[in-house]
Amino acid sequence: QAHFVESGGGLVQPGGSLRLSCAASGLTFSDYSMSWYRQAPGKERELVARIGGIGGNSDYAGSVKGRFTISRDNAKNTVFLQMNSLEPEDTALYYCNAGYRGPLFDSWGPGTQVTVSS
Repeated sequence: QAHFVESGGGLVQPGGSLRLSCAASGLTFSDYSMSWYRQAPGKERELVARIGGIGGNSDYAGSVKGRFTISRDNAKNTVFLQMNSLEPEDTALYYCNAGYRGPLFDSWGPGTQVTVSS
């Protein structure tokens, strides 16, 4: 059973930056595409960014394109999300999961809270 643990969130002012990490276990990490999702209060969970298994291709939601960068370290079974120029609308609980066209596992991690506020 796959297991994901997200970290790196926090409180940041508009325009600031954060780097999220997601440590994965229970799967052959390099075999899987990985994705970051977020869920704001009262809203559906949405896909933020995704990256192929060997990191050669990536894709972003329109609202974060040009500000966020997804990357991965297959040696450490970890996927990252570098978030720059943060906006209050980025405030949400951020999660990761395997898969490129939707989450492959039901076992979501605890998420990491990102709050953008002055």
